[in-house]
Amino acid sequence: MVINSAGHESGGVAAPATKGNKNLDGHKLLIVTRDDPPADKIERLKSQFSGLKIEHRRAEWATKTLDDWADEDWKDITILLTGNTFPANKEVAPKLQYVQLQSAGANMLLKHPLFTDSNVEFCTANGVHGPQIAEWVITTFLAFQHFIPRYLDNQREGKWVRILEGVHDAVGQRVGILGYGAIGRQVARVFKAMGSDIHAYTLHPRNTPESRRDDTYTPPGLGDPEGQFPSKWFSGETKEELHEFLASGLDLLVVALPLTPKTEHLLGAPEFEVLSKKKTYVANIARGPIIKTDDIIEALNKELIRGAALDVTDPEPLPDGHPLWKAKNVIITPHISGASTEYTNRVLAILEQNLHRLAEGKELTNRVSRKDGY
Repeated sequence: MVINSAGHESGGVAAPATKGNKNLDGHKLLIVTRDDPPADKIERLKSQFSGLKIEHRRAEWATKTLDDWADEDWKDITILLTGNTFPANKEVAPKLQYVQLQSAGANMLLKHPLFTDSNVEFCTANGVHGPQIAEWVITTFLAFQHFIPRYLDNQREGKWVRILEGVHDAVGQRVGILGYGAIGRQVARVFKAMGSDIHAYTLHPRNTPESRRDDTYTPPGLGDPEGQFPSKWFSGETKEELHEFLASGLDLLVVALPLTPKTEHLLGAPEFEVLSKKKTYVANIARGPIIKTDDIIEALNKELIRGAALDVTDPEPLPDGHPLWKAKNVIITPHISGASTEYTNRVLAILEQNLHRLAEGKELTNRVSRKDGY
């Protein structure tokens, strides 16, 4: 059953208008989420867009098909909010215009016919993860700096042992952020507040104040929308340009890039050799395959780098007995750095913002570039 904003049952829908459709008349939104979306958020959408019909189906994020959903059910869907559930192609969902992803990355889409062979707009949840992932990066880095893992081991053994040598606070530390998007910008905000220096790396040059701006979604008052926190910017696609950034005196390297064909295995033995000059600590909250697993194991065990905090691995899940578990000075968590009780609310905030843009015929925010793959 489809319930419109007036609370009445509805049958089919008319073809949606593309410009100046204030009430989103003729549009039908399908929300595919693990849990029921907050009722007050749905009512808010209905109150703002009287013509919008909303339907919800429960499914885990990785679910690719819905058991109770046939191809025919896609015919009237114009807007989709989803984790990994998509119609097979544009022919199955001929009216689909806009897909709102629940993830910051779009790597699962890059070969999907709906992405490669249609003009459907895809928008990421970029900006949703910034606060909690920044906290994870800070937590794991400071835990390493202050020997918290060793103290926890001592606690379990009932030992009172003080470690006074080699404790570093964050003041004056240089943090390199590889991929200065919403997550990287919030990481920069927090480290800057603690007195650290920030170096940023982006694919495309950011040589002017305007180019350093970021107008995509971010929770109010957070991030770095003006691009003001980095003291130095780097950019490029070549190994030489990447190595210039890695050699810029980094105490911490935060990997915050999307996974694309260009970034797969971007960091390997040559990059760890560059980082060995400063014994840079590495935090990866992006995707496991960006780093060559065998090479980071070797870098850790040979102490080319001081340590690593990895929320993502390759392979993932990391199998029992895998040598990465036993590597020196590594903290591993099972891809949970993005978890937050505010996650769904923030995704729905992006959706709401984009529905207003759609209603006004404006460009959507957080759009996935078919050229760059993110």
